[in-house]
Amino acid sequence: MRILDWRRASETERRDALRRPALRDAAAVDAAARAIVDAVRRNGDEALREFTRRFDGARLDALRASAAEFAAAERELGADAIAAIDTAIENVRGFHAAQAAPPIVVETAGVRCERRTVPIGAVGLYVPAGSAPLPSTAIMLAVPAAIAGCPVRVICTPPRPDGLVPAAVLVAARRAGVDAVFKVGGAQAIAAMAYGTESVPKCDKLFGPGNAWVTAAKLLVAADPAGAAADLPAGVTEVLIVADASARADFVAADLLAQAEHGVDAQALLVTDVPALATAVAGEVERRRGALSRGAILAGSIPHMRAIVVESIGAAIEVANAYAPEHLLLQVREPRAWLDSVRNAGAVFLGHWSPESVGDYCAGPNHTLPTYGYARSHSGLGLEDFQKRITVQELGPAGLRRLAGPTRTLAALEGLDAHAAAVTVRLEALEAVRG
Repeated sequence: MRILDWRRASETERRDALRRPALRDAAAVDAAARAIVDAVRRNGDEALREFTRRFDGARLDALRASAAEFAAAERELGADAIAAIDTAIENVRGFHAAQAAPPIVVETAGVRCERRTVPIGAVGLYVPAGSAPLPSTAIMLAVPAAIAGCPVRVICTPPRPDGLVPAAVLVAARRAGVDAVFKVGGAQAIAAMAYGTESVPKCDKLFGPGNAWVTAAKLLVAADPAGAAADLPAGVTEVLIVADASARADFVAADLLAQAEHGVDAQALLVTDVPALATAVAGEVERRRGALSRGAILAGSIPHMRAIVVESIGAAIEVANAYAPEHLLLQVREPRAWLDSVRNAGAVFLGHWSPESVGDYCAGPNHTLPTYGYARSHSGLGLEDFQKRITVQELGPAGLRRLAGPTRTLAALEGLDAHAAAVTVRLEALEAVRG
């Protein structure tokens, strides 16, 4: 684990320290994703079966998980596992249900103005698998979609080579309100949900994290009016920990490794004003990594791990804002006192007793968050992402008379005489009735 003294580093060294792991060859990834999307649009289910055989090693007849598969999954999981899933669903549901906004009604100069919230009609939820199944993502996506009342809710997730979806994902999906689970992953799943196939319904908006090809496919279909909107840039995971002398090296190292085990491109950073802590954490990382099961992944991600030594916690917060992490952990004295200084982060975890892994699973807030610096401009998923806001305006004769002058004046400023005429014809009708 590399340690950098920020106080003595050049601007180039500072930029390099905050640089994410290099993205895969973007041009090649885009070209591959486009070819997959085009093939699915042309050949539908046939293309999905071929890509599933090629990329996942599974030969499928039916793409949709059957009722028997759901029942078998329930039997396979133990009571403790099902209870943990239910706890996560309950907490996620409670936090997202509280986000519901009531209708807005405002009178403005004789106009009744309203804003009403309606659910998105059909949502496609992508649950990645990769090196591990992710029932937590099924929960984080399916629960707010159900609360929003989206009529069509579809999950796509890669199958195992035996053609089955991991039991935990199926159980989490059903208990969170989704029965339509399709055994399709990668860019081909994004294409299927965006355009529809013989088996997979066409969706209006797509949600969920994924690898480089999934992300590229989401961007492609979102740019196509015939495709589907996308949620947010959510890719390779990352964490930044701000720690002072009150932090424990074993806690910090455990949190760094928890993110690093996600994938070889994951990044975990420590920023501290205590040089001795940086050294101690580096030692803890080396001591703990050997006991962890995902050693091959950690061998790829730990080289991206860094400790940055700054002169103060205020400077550490500025480094965090510049990096704009997906997850920001404040392991400092009085962490809430620093919260107002945080401008760029997907999610913040306050204090020594708030491991990010609890947020991944069952605290309540959504774990689908902006990565790669997009926290500067994007938020994590919430209930409103599964909804649309529709405005309503209603004028009576009095309201029309009151706003006719400003409307016609502004129309004249823009050279749009038909706009003005739409008001004038109504005024003339009112005058005719009055006369």
